[in-house]
This record gives sequence, C-alpha cells and structure tokens, in this order.
Amino acid sequence: MKKLVIFDLDGTLAESKSPIDAEMQVLLQKLLGIMKVAVISGGDWPQFKKQLLSEFAINNNFNNLFLLPTCGTKFYEYNNGWSKLYSEDFSTTEKAKIVHSLDEAAATIDLKIVKKWGDVVEDRGSQITFSALGQDAPLEIKKQWDSSFTQRKKIKAILDNLIPEFTIRLGGTTSIDITKLGIDKAYGIIKLQDILGIALNEMVFIGDALFPGGNDYPVKELGVTSIKVSNPEETKKIIKTIIAIA
Repeated sequence: MKKLVIFDLDGTLAESKSPIDAEMQVLLQKLLGIMKVAVISGGDWPQFKKQLLSEFAINNNFNNLFLLPTCGTKFYEYNNGWSKLYSEDFSTTEKAKIVHSLDEAAATIDLKIVKKWGDVVEDRGSQITFSALGQDAPLEIKKQWDSSFTQRKKIKAILDNLIPEFTIRLGGTTSIDITKLGIDKAYGIIKLQDILGIALNEMVFIGDALFPGGNDYPVKELGVTSIKVSNPEETKKIIKTIIAIA
C-alpha cells in the first residue's frame, strides 16, 4: 500500500496555469482524507495558490498536503498556516548568466514566434523559467506551438553547452526550467522522504513529462513508481482507483 501520492500540477492536476476544476477539487479532498499528498511543479508559490489552494476550503486536511514549487527547489508545509521549509535560491550572478544564455540560445534558433504574451523569462528565485510564447499566452495557442518538444529540445541542447553547471529541464506546454545543478524534482522527492519518513517504494508519482529531459523524469530515474498521464482527465481516473482500493 502506498503512503504518499505525488502529483505534477500543469497538465496533470490542471490545464496550464489554470485552476483545478470542481471534480478534481472533490477528488483531491477525498484523497487528503485518507493519505498524504504532495504536489511538485515548475510553477512558483503564487501559481500554487492560484491553481490549487484557492479552490479548497481553509485547512481542508492541509496537514496531509505538502507543496514543492519550482521543481522541488522550495518546500511548503501546513501548520496553522503555510510555512516555507527551504528555498534553494540563485545568486544575482547566477541569474544574470542564465538569462544571458537563454537570450543567446533563443536567438540562435528561429522559433517562428510572431506574438508573445507577457514576459518570456521569469525569475522565480530558485528557478529561472523560459516560456517561449510568454507567461500569459492562451492555452490553446501554447498547446499548438511545441507539442512534440522539438523546439525546446533544440534550445536545451544549446543551454547544456552554455551553462552545464545548472540543471535544465523541459516542462509545461512551452517552458524550460533551470535550477541549480542536481536540484530538480528528484531532489524534492528525497526531501519528502527525509521530512515525512516515507520510503521511495511507498510513494507513487503522477505526471505528464516523464520522458528523458522532461522535468518529471528525475522522479522516474530515482526509482519511484511513476504513472504518465496526458491530461487531468486521466489523472482523475487514477485518483478514483486509488480511493477505491485504499
């Protein structure tokens, strides 16, 4: 019997940068009533509040919920309010080098982008995120742009040479996440193991980017039972199964 279910957020619990829907909220509420749940995503803390927490009643079994924004480079737990346990932040020099390298990589490849919505590069403190179409691009347009990850894989290949001292992963629908070397979702999972005292074989992870280079892939490499989904509807079916057999 698994003791901890870990979810990715965008593309797994919710559509990109959108709140979880009513059915997902009810399912997660039921799941939190019977076991521990963690959510680990490339999004930052404000995104977690908007997409996830805003849909729940206050303190709705939050003691069983653990949140790891920016690919596990931050960790939040609930104790009469949400508190941050750690944040693996970049230095000013590191941020500048990453942003410069992103500009160079994007300029090297013709991404054929006519319009951008909002900032392309976002400083999330412990993670720099590149969103090719901008942070506020419409979901349907984002889904059409690089569904095969072809463009982002080209950018990643350039970045791997320019900044090998950092970890670079593909995530979301148009994004690339950059963190400190060795600090990725696997790092967050190890933190969950240490803090909660739950072994890796007692965990199950559900995510949509479990391919090599995807920001969920380090969890699979770690040996955690991992289930790939393509959208939140598939995730709902898995949650229903977990609840039924728990």
